[in-house]
Amino acid sequence: MKVNVHAVNFTVDRKLVSFIQERMDKLEKYYDKVVASDVFLKVDNTSDKANKVFEIRMFVPGDDFMVQKQCKSFEEATDQAAECLERLLLKRKEKVRAFA
Repeated sequence: MKVNVHAVNFTVDRKLVSFIQERMDKLEKYYDKVVASDVFLKVDNTSDKANKVFEIRMFVPGDDFMVQKQCKSFEEATDQAAECLERLLLKRKEKVRAFA
């Protein structure tokens, strides 16, 4: 799956990009018709420790899934968003299977 990573107002580390790519590639075992994903990484200027925002938009034929998570680190936010996307993709797969 093609994953486009966009960092807003900072430069992203290569290790973080590869971590996100690996985690998103694992989602293909739940639903293999995923076309691409756009990932946006942002840092909020709040005094809160959980100021890292991970936002993903996943393109699936006939649908787009949007998930946004805010955590202390981008890795933690990536894992939480991936778990949420797992549920969404499984739900989508069951829906497609019911109509087929």
